[in-house]
Amino acid sequence: MDRRTMIKGAGATLGMAMTARSYARIKGANDRLSVAIVGVNSRGQAHMSAFTKVPNVEVTHFCDVDSAVLAKRAAAFAAKGHAAPRTEGDYRKLLDNKAIDIITIATPDHWHAKLAVDGMKSGHHVYCEKPIGIAPAEGEAMIAAQKSTGRQLQVGNQQRSSPETRQLLALVQAGELGDVYEAQTWYANNRGSIGKGQQVAPPATLDWDMWQGPRPRAAYRSNLVPYNWHWFWQYGTGELCNNAMHELDIARWLMGVTYPTKVEAKGAKRFHAGDDWEMYDSLSLDLNYDNDRVIRWNGQSCNAMQTYGRGRGVLLLGTKGSAVVDRNGFELYDLAGKSIRQVMAKATSETTGTVGEGVLDVYHANNFVDVIRGKATTLNSPITEGHISTTLCHLGNMAYRTNSVLTVDPATGRPSSAEAMKLWSVAYEPGWEVKA
Repeated sequence: MDRRTMIKGAGATLGMAMTARSYARIKGANDRLSVAIVGVNSRGQAHMSAFTKVPNVEVTHFCDVDSAVLAKRAAAFAAKGHAAPRTEGDYRKLLDNKAIDIITIATPDHWHAKLAVDGMKSGHHVYCEKPIGIAPAEGEAMIAAQKSTGRQLQVGNQQRSSPETRQLLALVQAGELGDVYEAQTWYANNRGSIGKGQQVAPPATLDWDMWQGPRPRAAYRSNLVPYNWHWFWQYGTGELCNNAMHELDIARWLMGVTYPTKVEAKGAKRFHAGDDWEMYDSLSLDLNYDNDRVIRWNGQSCNAMQTYGRGRGVLLLGTKGSAVVDRNGFELYDLAGKSIRQVMAKATSETTGTVGEGVLDVYHANNFVDVIRGKATTLNSPITEGHISTTLCHLGNMAYRTNSVLTVDPATGRPSSAEAMKLWSVAYEPGWEVKA
């Protein structure tokens, strides 16, 4: 037997022994992208699901500060037939790993900017959940880091990748609704009480120091982790940044606007009181633009009464007609309010759950990966756009916290109020600063 025949025979034997998965790992290996997911308890699960559906992408690492959560998610991931991910409790070990191409961020809000900046500076592409930070200055740092490193940074407001929403955008730009002068947006949920927490020792599996990360150190509270941090100013950004950003982003995208000239928060209060929740659970926000255009948001965190049969969405009012759009499609109306066209998504996405998983995550991840590979030229949600939409939400929080109507520079988004500008940036634990 000559050498060529022997190699051919050995290859055939090897091929019979190979599984479909092992073959897939070899085929196109030079183009395969490795993904590390940081924060695996909530939205991180949607990241796992989405990136495993992108061709020639492999989720290889999980990172979380709670070892019990980390083990649970890794086991569940492997049980679905995926290769068991490597696990880390400290994100800095991911930064040193050059075999990782992409870092996705699904942590609490106060970690987003630090992780994104450090990730890009270490040579990784980054997919970051909204909001991009807990203050506008963090968004500015992320923009600077992205420009200096040349890494790709996709913001996770995934409705920008909706084929139906993009179809509506084309119709609006073609004049289907005439002059769109107002957008009404909303979010409704029935969140329960978070109770009265106690200062206690953190769970043995939770690295409390690492969980706090960039924020000044504070005592652990029994009603803070894993989700209720959203309602404490030390770590969270309220329902505006938590959920309004999605609809405000879509509204301003469809209307073709950026920063407003005036911001007013009305009716803001914690009506479902009696617990440690520090923020509003109800808030109406007006963003006023030049030419008498306005974007409004009505948020009800603890009353799930729907609007137009939807728990969240956007209504556009124009001189020729109107449109209602959400994550799962849109509907056009004439000036008499009669429905004239309906376009529904072929596959649905979750709207008010904490994981928020759906086909839009897959579309968004695909767009991100296509840009990294050079198959597409434009991210659907680049950091420059994500920063504007996040800042709208921060401005709403500033108006609420200063109990004032803000006058805003439409070129920069900065309020004229010195009191509000104190909230433009935040303090950091020494050694944990966000630096571009």
